[in-house]
Amino acid sequence: MKTYETCRKDFPSFFYHNYAYTETPEALQVTYHFEIPGLASFSPVWAFPKPDEDPLQPERDARLQTMLFSLGMVELISYWKIACPPKVIIRAGALDREQILWWKKLYFLGLGEFFYTNGIEADPDSFMEIVSEGSGLSYPSFVDAQFSGAEQASDSNRLFRSSQPSKNLHGCLVPVGGGKDSACTLELLKKSGLPLKSYIINPRGATRKTVEAAGLNSADSLNASRTLDQRMLELNREGYLNGHTPFSALVAFSSLITAYLHGLEYIALSNESSANESTVAGSSVNHQYSKSFEFERDFHEYKERYIGSGVYYFSMLRPLSEFQIAKYFSGLGSYHDIFRSCNAGSKTDVWCGHCPKCLFVFLILSPFLSHTRLTEIFGTDMLEDESMLTDFRKLTGLASEKPFECVGSRDEVNAAICLTIEQMEDSGERLPRLLAWYREQPLYAASFPQRHAFERRYDPAHLLPPAFLKILTDECYGGELPCCAD
Repeated sequence: MKTYETCRKDFPSFFYHNYAYTETPEALQVTYHFEIPGLASFSPVWAFPKPDEDPLQPERDARLQTMLFSLGMVELISYWKIACPPKVIIRAGALDREQILWWKKLYFLGLGEFFYTNGIEADPDSFMEIVSEGSGLSYPSFVDAQFSGAEQASDSNRLFRSSQPSKNLHGCLVPVGGGKDSACTLELLKKSGLPLKSYIINPRGATRKTVEAAGLNSADSLNASRTLDQRMLELNREGYLNGHTPFSALVAFSSLITAYLHGLEYIALSNESSANESTVAGSSVNHQYSKSFEFERDFHEYKERYIGSGVYYFSMLRPLSEFQIAKYFSGLGSYHDIFRSCNAGSKTDVWCGHCPKCLFVFLILSPFLSHTRLTEIFGTDMLEDESMLTDFRKLTGLASEKPFECVGSRDEVNAAICLTIEQMEDSGERLPRLLAWYREQPLYAASFPQRHAFERRYDPAHLLPPAFLKILTDECYGGELPCCAD
């Protein structure tokens, strides 16, 4: 295995050279060029569906250029982490001082899990120096000339800040991951009357089936592809550094490109307030940092200041907790047999039934769906599996770390468990092994009085436009927000 210190010494620089694009009849394909001198060059590729009407002419569209450049700024972190070079040199475009600070914040907090699990002691100032060497933005030609031939746009940032959107925008783009959250967002937004388009990166079974269950057809699906550079995967196998990166930041910038290309006014994410809780108690380490409201707000402000696309980015479920989302999802029966959010089983589109993500979803749904029905959905009774006790302890806060997965807060997991135990005891059902064990812990007595605390929880820290907030209020709060809501 390589170490953080030796890699930084051996490979002191990382370059974001440029990006090149080409058009096919169906897609805009973008190739990014990164390099760690002395180690490897990398050329990951994205492809975005083209609109049917107007020709793109990317070389004449300053906003689109800035979006493509910005997506590369997110993509680069997956390749930087291989050796963590202390200096990152940006040649593909220009960044001012405030932009540099913005990107360093995203990288540092988005890599919190990476630093933590690799035992790296990094600080937000010295972990990376970003040097901007581009003059304006890089406007590459349609011919992919390696690291050369890019025309420069003068003072382009000023153009983006002052100009108004050039398209009439209408409709809503909904990123779909195949889990319960995006299904809830789709069902809520169907009540808006707006045209809906789904957005999927590298579609798989559950994501396609979710879109179909929502009643959308192939014309309503705007799917992008992302191809990793195989050299990165080889270096991971050779022992170079590896770990979690802020994937939802890729969703943010890539969905912005897609919405802009297709003239959509809104991007509606499905991130909830529970994503704000740190994974490691008492720290800023959060597996879901790029799903947090802090990132959502930062992205919104960055987009408004430096891109000016006219597209509005927000999360439809932000006022809710995972507990409330589970309750709403329990009424969406058409999705129960098709939704999937298990990372271990994602390649084969199954619930593995043995990971912390499966256990969390089982637990959070347990007050709202019968034990028998959940066992049918997951293909196993996870609450009878004593090998899951370690993950059970992490989810409930009996261990200092939550699992490094997209899971809910410790308090709402305890509330769900307490409600499930109460319901099973009231109906005379035998408690499965994990619940019987929990029933004897002091945490049960401490959590039981708060078992209803999440039923009408409302987090006012959100970006929902009024019309969308009214839909959420009608559907999830009976038409009236809690009296404590602002």
